[in-house]
Amino acid sequence: MVVILKKNANQVQYTNLVEWLKSMNIDIHVCQGTHETILGLIGDTSRLDINLIKALDIVEEVRRIQEPYKNANRKFHPDDTVVSVGDDFKIGGGNFAMIAGPCSVESEEQIIEIAEQVKAAGATMLRGGAFKPRTSPYSFQGLKGEGLKLLLEAKKMTGLPIVTELMDLSDLPLFDEVDVIQVGARNMQNFAMLRELGHLRKPILLKRGLSSTLEELLMSAEYIMAGGNEDVILCERGIRTFETMTRNTLDISAIPVLKTLSHLPVIIDPSHAIGISKYVKPLSMAATAAGADGLIIEVHNNPQYAKCDGQQSLTPAAFQDVADTVRAILPHRYTLNKQM
Repeated sequence: MVVILKKNANQVQYTNLVEWLKSMNIDIHVCQGTHETILGLIGDTSRLDINLIKALDIVEEVRRIQEPYKNANRKFHPDDTVVSVGDDFKIGGGNFAMIAGPCSVESEEQIIEIAEQVKAAGATMLRGGAFKPRTSPYSFQGLKGEGLKLLLEAKKMTGLPIVTELMDLSDLPLFDEVDVIQVGARNMQNFAMLRELGHLRKPILLKRGLSSTLEELLMSAEYIMAGGNEDVILCERGIRTFETMTRNTLDISAIPVLKTLSHLPVIIDPSHAIGISKYVKPLSMAATAAGADGLIIEVHNNPQYAKCDGQQSLTPAAFQDVADTVRAILPHRYTLNKQM
């Protein structure tokens, strides 16, 4: 249920309303918008008398919300959420993020070289896998803790915030200095992990599962937000369909739909969606034009020798071309992040 208050509502009446709702075991999410204050009521609201609440002098309108996701729902929070990363970077609310880097960290020389190149091309954050979820147990599994150290070294050299994937809660203590924790497609419904991440005060990049609906993605975001962490970034990375010519199928419609249903930022991963490097640019253009709040793109200095996903990785020169093209599309709608 959502209670919309009148402008300049009486403070005493407001306090009385909040205390009464809490006495009914209702949790309250307060959203102070530009023109109105909205109280998002979470809990068993079936016992509340809507007509009684509507009759209060300070209440403008009351609406029942049918969707099971409350915190992530735009009806609770009409304004776009802006997620801050470090001191200089933002995602959402007109702030576009360009996240780039290799699928996996392979060596100090490799990650620092790529970090410097993607920064020069306009990247605002550095991505890189230290722990790698692979279909085959015989594939390269990442450098793990050592890979995290190398990412932090690249951050020190370039100033780029880092984005990397958490695969197991037992590794969470290693992520203290990571700027954005990524939850991969395979862990989107790892509810124990999502609950724990809800206790952090650190941005979470939540990827859509290969066969998950948009409502399931939003419910996973709800798990994180219910714990108090509201800095969630949604990521569409392609879904599994009957098509075999590409690795996955990018659901471009997810952008306007998610941005209608939710206030959370939405970014696109064209690399995993298509799985073929030559198609990353047109998908990046389409995602930008459709209203995405950012892109996360795989870049490798020598894709043919990459230990993971070389076929979908751009060279630094190709990434420069994508970044230049995206910049040409953006100015009509977005404020560019500092690095871009």
